[in-house]
Amino acid sequence: MAAEGDMSARGRRIGDDSALDCSSSIYEADPYDECTNPQGILNLGTSENKLCFDIIEEWFNRRNGGKSIAPDLLQYSCVQGIESFREEIAKFLTDYTRAPKTLHSEEIIIMNGCCSIFAALSMVLFDPGDGYLIPTPYYGGVNPYMDLYGEVQAVHVHLDSKISEYESLPFRLTVDKLEAGMQHAKEKGIRVRALILINPHNPLGDIYPEQLLKDCLDFAHRHKLHVIMDEIYMLSRFEDINFTSILSLNAPDPERIHFMWGFSKDFAMCGIRVAVLHTRNKEIRSALNRLASFHRCPGPIQCILRQLIADREWINKTYLPTNQRRLREAHRIIVDGLAALGIPVLQNSAGLYVWADFRKFLKTQTTEAEIDLWWKLIHGKLYINPGIAFGCCEPGWFRLVFSDVADRINLGIQRLKVTLQAYVSETIPMDDLKEVPSSLVSAKMCSDDDSSEWGEELLQRTSEALTQNNTIVNVTAFTSATG
Repeated sequence: MAAEGDMSARGRRIGDDSALDCSSSIYEADPYDECTNPQGILNLGTSENKLCFDIIEEWFNRRNGGKSIAPDLLQYSCVQGIESFREEIAKFLTDYTRAPKTLHSEEIIIMNGCCSIFAALSMVLFDPGDGYLIPTPYYGGVNPYMDLYGEVQAVHVHLDSKISEYESLPFRLTVDKLEAGMQHAKEKGIRVRALILINPHNPLGDIYPEQLLKDCLDFAHRHKLHVIMDEIYMLSRFEDINFTSILSLNAPDPERIHFMWGFSKDFAMCGIRVAVLHTRNKEIRSALNRLASFHRCPGPIQCILRQLIADREWINKTYLPTNQRRLREAHRIIVDGLAALGIPVLQNSAGLYVWADFRKFLKTQTTEAEIDLWWKLIHGKLYINPGIAFGCCEPGWFRLVFSDVADRINLGIQRLKVTLQAYVSETIPMDDLKEVPSSLVSAKMCSDDDSSEWGEELLQRTSEALTQNNTIVNVTAFTSATG
């Protein structure tokens, strides 16, 4: 045990564990495996695309089998990224973002993941104590990298599922909400320096309309804010819907637009750790390059990925159509499975996950009740993400990742069914549920000894919640619980 004073105050702050960290440790100690650990925890929480390993592997074997590595790839390279790789990235982004003008390699910086880019930007764009405006819910990984490195704080713009005469869809971002967030920051004495947007969204899975993006850019321009745009799910779309990249727009303040993308999601390569930042701001690029030496990507990796994104015929005719089809099929499986349990999901067209409404299962509509249900699911050998992990202001929403094989998705639905049945003391009409194939392995579930204490009360509350949620299910923004 370390003696008191061995670490700095900053070190102790960095080392503090959260409940989410603890849950990850529990999963990592007991991960599910079909052959070696079928009773382990099934992970439908980590956003990884596991649907296209076969065609990725085939491409690697076909293009790189037996080829030697050039000696210069084993030496130190430009901290900004190998020039030939950045040139190919610039061409790739010009095409797939539909940029009106050709992007240039000198505007590109390569780092080992988008989280590294967030960390570097926190040091370059902000001073300690500054804030960034961000709509909630949002990818929770933004917080630690902005805070632990730059000591920058989030200013939340809360979105919720409420429908009003002014908002026909749930979880809708508006400029009025951004303005309210700015006012809130001023009242707290926080200097806001940037607006962070994620498009396609994580965890909602929706896509910002072009006009909303333009309105956000005008808002940022009025308040002299940088705009950090995370488009890491740019190509992970499984429905035919228009997607507008920020690089395709004529921004009123292009020097303050900072775009990021990576290979983790769209090319199913989370372990590769390669991400891209595009910024036209020369001064900011210079500062970021000083930090890029801490976040380099190996030369051989950059070389291989340069060949991959240059192979447009394979991308356009093989990879993207296959990935889109498999994502669509997996999405249908999880939506149908959740519908069988009476769980509506927000209608989405992109990403690797669904945003699901578990509110009727909570003992009370509180964060504590959400966490209690979450731990029951982990004890039931299913790992998913609670809304609190994304800063959601409404308890009871969970993100479930569906980019996996059908057997694992169905097993997850089975484990969810058994755990919820125990958790709500059979207050859900389980006879109406669809059956999950009996060939799948069932996990040993923990008993819920305290369920009888609140079963009668929950029965009434569940009935009321079901009545309320029937209204939600009929809203076109949600996938119908009847499939």
